[in-house]
Amino acid sequence: MYSFEERIRAVELYVKYGRKASPVVRELGYPSRKNLIRWVRAWEASGELTGKKWRVSRYTPEQKQAAVEHYLTHGCCLAYTRRTLGYPCSELLVRWIDELHPGRLRVITSTKKHNITFEPEQRRQAVRDLCMRRIPARVIAQKLGVSRQVLYKWKDEMLGDEAYQSMRKRNVASPEDTRDALLDEITQLKQQVQRLQLERDILTKASELIKKGLGINILTLKNREKTKVVDALRKAYPLAELLTTMQLARSCYFYHRAGLRLNDKYADVRATMTQIFNINYRCYGYRRIHAELRQNETLISEKVIRRLMAEEQLVVGQSRRRRYSSYCGEIGPAPENLLARDFNAGSPNEKWLTDITEFQLPAGKVYLSPMLDCFDGKVVSWSIGTRPDAQLANTMLDGAISTLTGDDRPIIHSDRGGHYRWPGWLERIRVAGLVRSMSRKGCSPDNAACEGFFGRLKNEMYYGRDWSGATLERFMQSVDTYIRWYNERRIKLSLGAMSPVKYRQKLGMTI
Repeated sequence: MYSFEERIRAVELYVKYGRKASPVVRELGYPSRKNLIRWVRAWEASGELTGKKWRVSRYTPEQKQAAVEHYLTHGCCLAYTRRTLGYPCSELLVRWIDELHPGRLRVITSTKKHNITFEPEQRRQAVRDLCMRRIPARVIAQKLGVSRQVLYKWKDEMLGDEAYQSMRKRNVASPEDTRDALLDEITQLKQQVQRLQLERDILTKASELIKKGLGINILTLKNREKTKVVDALRKAYPLAELLTTMQLARSCYFYHRAGLRLNDKYADVRATMTQIFNINYRCYGYRRIHAELRQNETLISEKVIRRLMAEEQLVVGQSRRRRYSSYCGEIGPAPENLLARDFNAGSPNEKWLTDITEFQLPAGKVYLSPMLDCFDGKVVSWSIGTRPDAQLANTMLDGAISTLTGDDRPIIHSDRGGHYRWPGWLERIRVAGLVRSMSRKGCSPDNAACEGFFGRLKNEMYYGRDWSGATLERFMQSVDTYIRWYNERRIKLSLGAMSPVKYRQKLGMTI
């Protein structure tokens, strides 16, 4: 806002300079070109500047003079003058200083510095006064016309913080103060021990109830899981402390607690699922468990089964991968690959697969030689021993041939191992009138169906179990039990959720 006198002065200069606005603005520093033209038109229309009522100054000339004098006599600090007198704003004070004392305002720009320089003795005396503390640091800074920050900067440059602290007076603590300080420290240590004990108990309960590891972050748990842990520890710790540590809202806690108190409609299903999972070598996934429940007339979605299995920690073990290696040498001619990876058979005893796999135990090594029927995956015959010799393979072949009836002449497919090139094996094949077929050299996918059986067997009954105390005889008995369960009870989804034996019985075949 501009006063009436300032507007009249601008209009007069405009007329004096031949109605040119630029010299007026350049000389006065105000107003804008549009405002000046507006003032001139109002003056020409009525002979005086009318329109808006000019704002009357809220400060008297005495107040203006007092503010400027305070600024000049107290370090030339706009902020200090404003805080002391309570008026005016910095912009208005700058205008008053330029009006009453032109050129006295200190202006610091980026191109030219007007800082006052002080002699080294002046700085030392100021630092001495600051360290002696006879008068406040604010008063010392006002006398010099500098800020308190500059004064402390001089102190740090001359003395440093350590020397300054040594110069200050220190009160010797009394025995009562020392005792109180020790008691406070003991109380803090007890609180810290209690807090650490609470965090440890929370991690332990989370491991027991939610099957989480001890190294988890409790803040990443779901609110429902946090509620379970809080309920388990509520008798030992205050509820408010538990909720604060778990970062669980009180309303959220009571909401989930009310939900947990409701009857679990899947309680019976959970128990049945766990039983099915455990009695079947802990190898059934959610699809097979869903099929078992459906056979027991329990209708439930596969997605629900999968969620319940995750909550009950019913996880099928996984095996580690081993780098494939094979012997590349040849000991004689090999027959052609008659199957060509076609492991489908329209009837039993049409295509047989065989191979030998190894089990490594702390007590030694065990070898399994099975004969699989491609019709339904049934293990026709098998032999288990501690040496992968001719007797192991020949015994298995004798058992498989003894199951043949009528004119059954299956194709026996194997890899190029020496067990299937020995004279005893070849003689048995010739006498029984069977047909030989072999995979290509070093190509295990050519016998993928048999390799898949080995993988299922090891995942379901070998991997993930502790065999450190098992003898070789006990382990061989376990493998024999598994294969019998595999034939008679283990369901296959490709067979309509039936085992190979039940599938043949349904078709009216002899076992």
